[in-house]
Amino acid sequence: MTSPDTAAGIRLDLHARALGDMSSGKPKRLVRALEYQAEDLAPEAMVYATEADFLSVLRGARATDQLVEMWRKQLTRWDYHENAPWSAHPPRTDERRADVYALLGLGDEVGKHLTALVPVSKAAGAVVISTEHKPWYTPQSLQGRPWYWPAYRKLLTDKGWPEDVVAGLDEATDRVMERLADPTAPEAYQSKGLVVGYVQSGKTANFAGVIAKAIDAGYRLVIVLGGTLNMLRAQTQRRLDMELVGRENILRGGNEYESDYADDPAWSQGKFAAFGAMPSALGAFDIHRMTTRDVDYQSLQTGIAALEADKQEPGLPLYDPRNLHRAAARLMVVKKNKIVLGKLVRDLRKIQTPLSEIPVLIVDDESDEASVNTTDLAKPNAERTAINQKISELLRMLPRAQYVGYTATPFANVFIDPSDTEDIFPKDFILSLPRPAGYMGARDFHDLDSDLSDEERTFANSNEMAHVRSIVGESDEDDTCLERAMDMFVLTAAMKLYREDKGGLGDRYFQHHTMLIHESVRQDDHRELLGRVTGLWWNAGYLGAAGRERLRTLFDTDIAPVSAVRADGQAVPSSFEELAPYIGPAAIRIGGDDKPIIVVNGDKDIETGEADFDKRSIWKILIGGQKLARGFTVEGLTVSYFRRRAGNASTLMQMGRWFGFRKGYRDLVRLYLGRQESMGKKEIDLYEGFEAICRDEEAFRTELAQYSVTVDGRPQVTPDRVPPLVWQHIPWLKPTSPKKMYNSRLITVRSPGEWQEPTAYPTKVVDLRYNTNLWTPVLETLSAEPTQLSYHFPEKGVTHRFSALTGRMGAVELLDLVSHVRWGAPSQFAPHLDYLREITTGDSVQVDDWIVLAPQHAQAGKRIRLGADGRTYSYFGRDRRRAPLFGAISDVKHRAAALRISGALADSGDATVESLVAPRRGAIVLYPIVEPEHRATLVENAPLDPSRVVMAFSFVAPASARSDDGRVLRFTTVDSAQEGVAIIDTNSGAATG
Repeated sequence: MTSPDTAAGIRLDLHARALGDMSSGKPKRLVRALEYQAEDLAPEAMVYATEADFLSVLRGARATDQLVEMWRKQLTRWDYHENAPWSAHPPRTDERRADVYALLGLGDEVGKHLTALVPVSKAAGAVVISTEHKPWYTPQSLQGRPWYWPAYRKLLTDKGWPEDVVAGLDEATDRVMERLADPTAPEAYQSKGLVVGYVQSGKTANFAGVIAKAIDAGYRLVIVLGGTLNMLRAQTQRRLDMELVGRENILRGGNEYESDYADDPAWSQGKFAAFGAMPSALGAFDIHRMTTRDVDYQSLQTGIAALEADKQEPGLPLYDPRNLHRAAARLMVVKKNKIVLGKLVRDLRKIQTPLSEIPVLIVDDESDEASVNTTDLAKPNAERTAINQKISELLRMLPRAQYVGYTATPFANVFIDPSDTEDIFPKDFILSLPRPAGYMGARDFHDLDSDLSDEERTFANSNEMAHVRSIVGESDEDDTCLERAMDMFVLTAAMKLYREDKGGLGDRYFQHHTMLIHESVRQDDHRELLGRVTGLWWNAGYLGAAGRERLRTLFDTDIAPVSAVRADGQAVPSSFEELAPYIGPAAIRIGGDDKPIIVVNGDKDIETGEADFDKRSIWKILIGGQKLARGFTVEGLTVSYFRRRAGNASTLMQMGRWFGFRKGYRDLVRLYLGRQESMGKKEIDLYEGFEAICRDEEAFRTELAQYSVTVDGRPQVTPDRVPPLVWQHIPWLKPTSPKKMYNSRLITVRSPGEWQEPTAYPTKVVDLRYNTNLWTPVLETLSAEPTQLSYHFPEKGVTHRFSALTGRMGAVELLDLVSHVRWGAPSQFAPHLDYLREITTGDSVQVDDWIVLAPQHAQAGKRIRLGADGRTYSYFGRDRRRAPLFGAISDVKHRAAALRISGALADSGDATVESLVAPRRGAIVLYPIVEPEHRATLVENAPLDPSRVVMAFSFVAPASARSDDGRVLRFTTVDSAQEGVAIIDTNSGAATG
């Protein structure tokens, strides 16, 4: 009788062979495939080649069983397969999975158990805004050629990446590749694109995958622009060398100990990719490195032949497949430095291979930094900025070069003038990567749209309470918050040692544990801060009674209650006494070498290994500025102490080094952040700033996703038509430089069932008075007493409540009124007015009337008298962020009722709100605003001159007011090359004067 272990082995072998035959194609009948494989095995193997046997195993299987993992890998590939010819259903859907089971010939019960063990991944895919492109990157076109991508994919899987994450990377990189030019095409085409990720979210893995697929497809020169600092360039070079290039290409026959990674622990531990021999000896092709970890691009001089492409058929161009797929690829990671790039440009001009024949891929990491031109080229004798000039030279020299920028802060890139053919505007595609699983980003430190009061918030339901600690009023004489942050650093170090000891991490351990202090970019400030922090460390007494008592209090009031509800299965001590034995070892691990602090403000810090996370385990406090503010990954970052100011949203977001993956210690992450600091006459709040950026970023991604849906197979929007819909919520934080905005004008925004909030109100007295007098008759028709309105969100367990005066307006009446409203910047409301006109008049009337709501404060006060009838109304204090634009005007709790009235939300649970709901009905919410200069002299309940009121409003159009053609926007663009001669209408394709 066959033993259970033997049976399991035979079964695994059978399924592995059967699935292996299907791995690159469509699903086929499983039992037939198993029987075919069983014929080559032992006679008893046929017993396991049945659906009944498979079902019996699945009934008692666990998700981690080897057979289940094998099926997880293959099912995920089929789930994610784009444009699968064997299924009419989209990827990552239950319908697609049902097609897979049908093709496999599996019964319902087998399918039910498989789905329970391997659920269909519903993760969002990449969002692409693109021009139409010629399909060329298909499995058929690459038959027999892939080498580096399969190896890279296997490496990621072997590292423990979940199969659905690897499948998502495969899909996203395909979306990039298919929009580049075919490297074997006779005609040269230069594609330019932008990939938008999240700060510290794995963008490098994406461009490593793109590089792997690109060189497999035939790109033979890859230039990676690896940031503006040596440390960033070195970090990128190592990552590509370790995961993509591999040991054999690095050594090229040399001695193991002569490698530039000989002192890298990962090299000796066998963590670098390996192929067993030189790829060229195995029927593939080699990668020649033109840069190393420690050496940036150098002028080749007499060694210029190193850049020469290999031509097996000298009479044919390099891009001919007979040459291309037998030639080695060349890879260089180059710092964005004028001198370094100048060397590369000069050397390329010297090589014998015609540059017009070389398929080139240029990957620009952090593409919004240094690469974007900030010079106004319209001015006489204007020249491009230095790095932009060199990139432009490369693109001019290399007609087959493809440019792909990567960034988490895309605003500067999308605002480049699209008609500047020498610039890096992503004319062909903009790809937005999905938020990866396990990522800890801006949203995880904020309670966006939460309606919970301070009393209702807990460590479980409030991200802010769990992770954010305020720095208020700290000075050089008062380091209380800084000392507490350092205590937290030691305490979380002890927690990590405790978790290593108690298990639950598998084979993992915490190689790095760091704290980042970021107050300034000035080196003089860093020296002063080093003295302060050093003094605090040696006086902390972590091994003595006083230090232990502070840590006990911090554990009891902070670590214990947060980890109790957010540890996600990780070990948590039941008391401070249980953690105490790990505190001494933690403090010694940090400061046992008498160097608990590393100042990182020069490239020497990485060159000497002081801050090199690749060469050693680092449990240290890092003090730094700009060199730690963009691109560079601070490994093991657990505690951040941040007081640095920034002038725009992109810069501030890139400083968020606390964003990233925190596997095994997510609950321990703490952010000590500056709150309410003085900046001239204004008060700034860094936490508020990050929250505003988070909202702006999500809104931008939402716009991209909405416009990415094709209509009749054609894109609604191409990259050169992406409108500058970048909102700024607070006055002291600009999104990016105005010089980077291009000339586009939105004509129509169709927004059925969406909250819309114009903010560009006039500043002139005559216009303010006009608008107030326009709206006052509407206010006078509203109910005499406020009505209580509410909306309950069962999934959140919260209810939005407020009081409002209510009324109703006819559709034509409202359109006539808003058509006459005066604006400080008419172009902001014009696209919305065009939509309102579209749904109110003509043959496509889709709105009957509007409910008018005027929210009223619950408490007495903040009231003004308007109109001739003597009525008083609640007013709202709001500030303009930059004339004429206000920041956010509405209160989030007012929105749900308006959305319900318009049919955008389900039943509110409030009879009063439900009585206002009707088909083809919209909602208007009125906000009389009194600005700061008038609030100071305001007398409550007294008449207020109409010129001192800003009559603001928000609206939600009926959710049913949708267009038949599926288009969501129409806009025009002024092509700067034509200097305003024509406006190109993307809705009709016609040019008008």
